[in-house]
Amino acid sequence: MLKAQSAVFVSLRGSGMISQNLDNNVLGLASCPALLVVDMIRGFTDPECPLGTHCPEVVKANLELLQAFRHRALPVFFTTVIYHNKHQAGVFRRKVPALNVLQPESSWVVVDPQLGRLDSEPLIEKQWASAFHKTDLDQQLKSLGVDSLVITGLTTSGCVRATAVDGLQHEFQVVIAEEAVGDRNQDAHKANLFDLDAKYADVQSVEQILKQLP
Repeated sequence: MLKAQSAVFVSLRGSGMISQNLDNNVLGLASCPALLVVDMIRGFTDPECPLGTHCPEVVKANLELLQAFRHRALPVFFTTVIYHNKHQAGVFRRKVPALNVLQPESSWVVVDPQLGRLDSEPLIEKQWASAFHKTDLDQQLKSLGVDSLVITGLTTSGCVRATAVDGLQHEFQVVIAEEAVGDRNQDAHKANLFDLDAKYADVQSVEQILKQLP
């Protein structure tokens, strides 16, 4: 099956970044998808935070997907990053000291209020990039019979990428919602979407994803 090419991949082809890619298939969503909203917290959506960026278009795309999943009563999960003590993710925090603002009492760890997270939508606390690493996300998804994931959020080159790769490694078909992910660095954003689509996930538009929902 041939992939529909997005503007991201066309622009990368024009830059000469394409070389000998492996053949791959479009898997898309299976019969029981879940929406996984990665780190759409105030610390990442508010440019006043050292970790944040201005991304209203990403928020808007997430709202569109949230509305569709909620309307169909499909599972929705959110993640946040919280450090409860100095021993958690010590190497990661030494590498990126700005992460230290993500303390339990800080407003930066709260899901962006614009998304209107419901009490029934689980919030996964994590300390590293992947939403699967040292959390019970896999068990929660499997208990609901989830077989595929739509992944959104921030940032494309960091927690979105790590979560997508781990999603594949936990045997979920993974789809990245192109307009619903973002990054502080646009070159990194495009390059990571390109690489994820080549090996680990399908990068699709919100419109394409909505057409696949059961």
